[in-house]
Amino acid sequence: MNPTDVAQSVLPLTSADLSIWGLFWSAHIVVKAVMIGLLIASIWVWAIVIDKTLLYARTKRAMDRFEQTFWSGQSLEELYRTQSARPAHSMAALFVAAMREWKRSFEGASRAIGGLQMRIEKVMDVTIAREIERLERRLLVLATVGSAGPFIGLFGTVWGIMTSFQSIAASKNTSLAVVAPGIAEALFATAIGLVAAIPATIFYNKFVSEVNKQAQRLEGFADEFAAILSRQIDEAA
Repeated sequence: MNPTDVAQSVLPLTSADLSIWGLFWSAHIVVKAVMIGLLIASIWVWAIVIDKTLLYARTKRAMDRFEQTFWSGQSLEELYRTQSARPAHSMAALFVAAMREWKRSFEGASRAIGGLQMRIEKVMDVTIAREIERLERRLLVLATVGSAGPFIGLFGTVWGIMTSFQSIAASKNTSLAVVAPGIAEALFATAIGLVAAIPATIFYNKFVSEVNKQAQRLEGFADEFAAILSRQIDEAA
């Protein structure tokens, strides 16, 4: 082979910018759109991860403080006045909702004790459902990015490879110097898709487990508090 031809065939490979920025700027507009979308999704995922990590830690501390106060022997009336004076979440909200229904039944013009136990349990069930909904908010985003991210990245990869093959056909040159940059650009889209999807999947599973733990804790407290109120209802009847 003529040395000049060899040099010309090697020149595209040595001059091609295979850095991250170079791969991005030289990619097809469709592949660029896929990369940008995946990067935005990745930033959104990490924002949700930070927000949920802080939320679950804050909720767990609030549950610990409330349970410690509840079982310290403080009267229910005094605890209700303390907790109802400010916006309550989680276990405190469950307690306030049950006590509010209790006080409505006993402090009205006519004592409505019949069916009170069922009403209290229904109120606590609704409160638990609202609390779980608050804890699960935006977790669907993590699930969506975790499941769809690799496929979106694969779409960018397929499009990039198609563009590379078109370039090969146009240049009529199948050397590695011609093929490598286009393939690298295409695979870069899949890499970004995995970067977005892997943390989303890991943290989604972690957060779902945390929500289930807190939901079981709320349901356990609801059962214990319902038993306490049930004994008082029987005494008042």
